[in-house]
Amino acid sequence: MKIPAWISTALAAIGAALLPACDAVNLPEIKPGITTAAEVRSRMGNPAYEFGNDDGSVTWEYNRQPNGTSCYMITIGNDQIVRTMEQVLTPANLAKIRDGMSRAEVRRLIGAPGSKVVFDNLGEDIWEWRIAGVTPMEETYFMVHFDLASGGVKKTSQRVATKG
Repeated sequence: MKIPAWISTALAAIGAALLPACDAVNLPEIKPGITTAAEVRSRMGNPAYEFGNDDGSVTWEYNRQPNGTSCYMITIGNDQIVRTMEQVLTPANLAKIRDGMSRAEVRRLIGAPGSKVVFDNLGEDIWEWRIAGVTPMEETYFMVHFDLASGGVKKTSQRVATKG
C-alpha cells in the first residue's frame, strides 16, 4: 500500500522538528577521548559530509540547516575515537571567513548552507545559514557572497527577520 504524499511530507516535517531534541539527548553523551566512531554513528546517524584531514583523521559534519541554528563537526582519529566535537556556527568561526576564500574552505569551516541562490545580475552566489539570534522573536541569517567570476568570497552579511 502506497502512503499518500501528504503523510510522507508530514512525517518528514515532524522528524526535522525533533532533530534538535535528539541533539539535546545525544550530544552530551559524546565525549572526546572516550566515545567511538561507531557510537557516534549509532547516536547521530550518518554524517551529512565527511572531511578527510591531513593527519589521517576524519571530521564528520552534522548539520541542522535550514531549520536549526547549529552545525556540529566531530573529528574522529585514526584509532576511531572522537578527538573533538564543536558547534561551528559561532561568531568566532563566522569572523574567520575572509575575502577570496573558496566555497570548499567555507563549507569546511561552517558546514553546508541552508540555502544557495545565484544572482546573475549582481554576479553573486549567496550562501545562507540560519544562526542563533539575539532574541527569541527574531531569526538571524548569515550570508556569504561568492563572486561568480572568481569563485571566491566577495563579502559577508547578516539579516534579521521577525518571527511570525
